[in-house]
Amino acid sequence: MAGLPSVLLATCTALLALAAPSLAGDPDMLQDLCVADYKSLEGPLRLNGFPCKRLENMTANDFFSDMLSLPGNTGNPVGSAVTAANVEKVPGLNTLGVSMSRVDYAPWGMNPPHTHPRATEILFVLEGSLGVGFITTTGKLFARTVCKGGVFVIPRGLVHFQKNNGGVPAVAISAFNSQLPGTQSLTEAMLAAFPMEPTDVLVRALQIDGGAPVHVV
Repeated sequence: MAGLPSVLLATCTALLALAAPSLAGDPDMLQDLCVADYKSLEGPLRLNGFPCKRLENMTANDFFSDMLSLPGNTGNPVGSAVTAANVEKVPGLNTLGVSMSRVDYAPWGMNPPHTHPRATEILFVLEGSLGVGFITTTGKLFARTVCKGGVFVIPRGLVHFQKNNGGVPAVAISAFNSQLPGTQSLTEAMLAAFPMEPTDVLVRALQIDGGAPVHVV
């Protein structure tokens, strides 16, 4: 009986070690197919995915999209556009734990600092040259130039960015190990929350004066 606590501790440790890989992405699927049935949703609440269509109602089109073939509109202040092929756009991705995005960059445009809380990203530069980087939780910056044909990996949940290094448009394709990676822009999180964050919080966090609150529309 004296050794029982040690046995329990070892067992718990082993179980935690086995469970750790499941934290790296979406939960594993338990069936061959689970095409998202958008029509059966009666409210915004869902648990790790959409309800499944009945097998007889599935078609090949549920697994197809040509949306990444079209360039996004980069005529905006930051000079970039993200086109996401995730489970909300491609129903066949439901429960598969993967998705992709196309990012178009105007000359000298950038994809501002943001995070994907639910996925690791691997970015492939299709055209042009990008400055790409991410920042660790200890404040270490990993950044470099990635030219056409190169890839760059961004660990899950870390703040990262891309900027076009040239005077011509650039294009990149990103792959994620989540059907819905989520994107949180740092600027919008700080300045465009609703209701607004308290001004004194922003003043102290950003080390600015206490004038009129700044709000991004």
